[in-house]
Amino acid sequence: MKLSAKALAIVLLFVGLILVNYLASSIPARVDTTAESIYSLSAGTKAMLGKIEEPLVLNLYFSKDASGLPIQYKNYATRVQEMLRQYVRAGRGKLTLNVINPRPDTPDEEKATASGLTPQVSQQGGEQFFFGLIVTQADQQKTIPAFMPNREQFLEYDLSKVVYSVQQIDKRKLGLITSLPLQGTDPQQMQMMMMMRQQPQPAQYVASEWEQSFNLVKVEATATELPANLDALAVIHPQNLSPKLQFAIDQFLLAGKPVFLALDPSSQHFKRQSNPQQQMMGQGPQNVSSDLPTLLNAYGITYDPQKVVGDLENGTDLQNPQNRQVSRYPTWLSLRKESFSQKSLPTAQLTSTLFVEAGSFSAKSGQTTTFTPLIETSAQSGDVAGMMLQFAQGDDLAKQVTPTGKKTIAALVTGKFKSAFPDGAPKDEEKKDDPAKKDEKKPEPAKPAADSLKESKGNSTLFLIADTDWLFDDYSIQKMNFFGQTAAQPINDNLALASNTIEFLGGSQDLISIRGKGSSLRPFTVVRTMEVEAQKKYQEKLTSLDARLAEVQKKLSAIQTKKGEGNRLVATPEMAKAIEDFQKQQAKISAERREIRRALREDIDRLEKKLLVLNFLIPIGLVGAFGFWFVRSRKK
Repeated sequence: MKLSAKALAIVLLFVGLILVNYLASSIPARVDTTAESIYSLSAGTKAMLGKIEEPLVLNLYFSKDASGLPIQYKNYATRVQEMLRQYVRAGRGKLTLNVINPRPDTPDEEKATASGLTPQVSQQGGEQFFFGLIVTQADQQKTIPAFMPNREQFLEYDLSKVVYSVQQIDKRKLGLITSLPLQGTDPQQMQMMMMMRQQPQPAQYVASEWEQSFNLVKVEATATELPANLDALAVIHPQNLSPKLQFAIDQFLLAGKPVFLALDPSSQHFKRQSNPQQQMMGQGPQNVSSDLPTLLNAYGITYDPQKVVGDLENGTDLQNPQNRQVSRYPTWLSLRKESFSQKSLPTAQLTSTLFVEAGSFSAKSGQTTTFTPLIETSAQSGDVAGMMLQFAQGDDLAKQVTPTGKKTIAALVTGKFKSAFPDGAPKDEEKKDDPAKKDEKKPEPAKPAADSLKESKGNSTLFLIADTDWLFDDYSIQKMNFFGQTAAQPINDNLALASNTIEFLGGSQDLISIRGKGSSLRPFTVVRTMEVEAQKKYQEKLTSLDARLAEVQKKLSAIQTKKGEGNRLVATPEMAKAIEDFQKQQAKISAERREIRRALREDIDRLEKKLLVLNFLIPIGLVGAFGFWFVRSRKK
């Protein structure tokens, strides 16, 4: 081949590559090979976009010319634009995208500021830049004030939520009955807490998430009825609910309205509120456990507020603040994808959650309702008495767990419920007779409401979860200062579970399949399983060692009463030999423990080397196989 022909071939190859890239970017079809399809629109987004009636305008503001703009923001801006273009294609003409560069001192910058977009500050150049979205439909307008790269895994949900919310004129109402400060400390209690030298509790992020889709209506425990026109009801760690309020909850559920019920056998919030002086006097913390036995018994649900679930496989590694040692706590449940129901919308997309000292539910036999477990522990689970949690450490708790099978942490109960108040509304409590008013005419007792429901009108929905600590920020998010703004980085899917469930119960199911699509937390489950198996190997030996240690300590205590001359302790030859034997046994078992751990480390290292070799050889093998096939085809 001549030199000019070679040069022409190179030029044509270069032009061909450019044309291929152009055609690839122009074709609407996409192939997403990621494990969780994080670059494709979910079915919920497509369904929501298909319901749009009036056109929407998407104005993406990004200051691409700002000096010192971090490269991660430039890359993320490209990611956001590509995602929005998919929205426009799926909207079938109902969406219009405008990408705007708001330069300083221009009408675009003024409009971005007036619409509520938050200017961010570059750490390198110190110049302000905008990176947000304004969605407009008719006279309605919603915004994403600022896009954060550390929230990329929730990008599709954030976009879909703002598109959905701009179409809603009135928010739905969510009734909230709780003894926990999810909305922050009540102003009336703040002064009392300051007098007791207790810090007021800030509002939790989960309440802010719920408020974006619902109007939260607080209901006090002393109320006798529920506010009118509620779309859903959340009852979280209830304490001392009046009988009439329980009757109102019962009728609300039987009327077909959904109820979210979260109970807890061991609330960390109330444990922290306990007074040290009360503990010294032997008085335990108040309101630690919650229960609604009247309602649960009528609905055929079994729940023990004194029992906490321990899971030997899904425990969490925690550091003891006293001795700095790390041990696994089986009552802190770090559950993974296999623990969540893949057939139920609230949990199908979840990958990790954290529950702290949770209880469990089960269905009684002979019920007409359907009990569907949504979150379950592993088969290596058992019950632990709640009163033992205050004194036992991780290793001690593991010894108390006797595996009895999977435990249901959360469940969905649907169908026709029988009323917990078949005789109608409960009567008012009768006051004791006052001798001074003996002759006064007593009021007649309230008659049962004639229109009270004895069973569900149609299908009712009750969501149950046996923990409340997972709703707090301490166990769900990590707050950080990001370019002058407070950003919340999820550490698990607790927040997603809370929003999924409320949105599912509230009727908006399109957004549920979007949340939590991509997670950067991918635990090496194979290595974790190997660690669990190794723990089983030497746990019996550790138990045997502890038993022999207790026996020797008992003998030592017995000879402490035997004193010889000079009031000195004299150890018998038998006791000295027993101590020497024990020391030898302890050294032997310690050596066996080190051998097991060394073997475990060898297995893990061998697995890592195997994966490294496979990652190196597989691409070479594929390219070689393709080359061999290509050469052989040309020869034929």
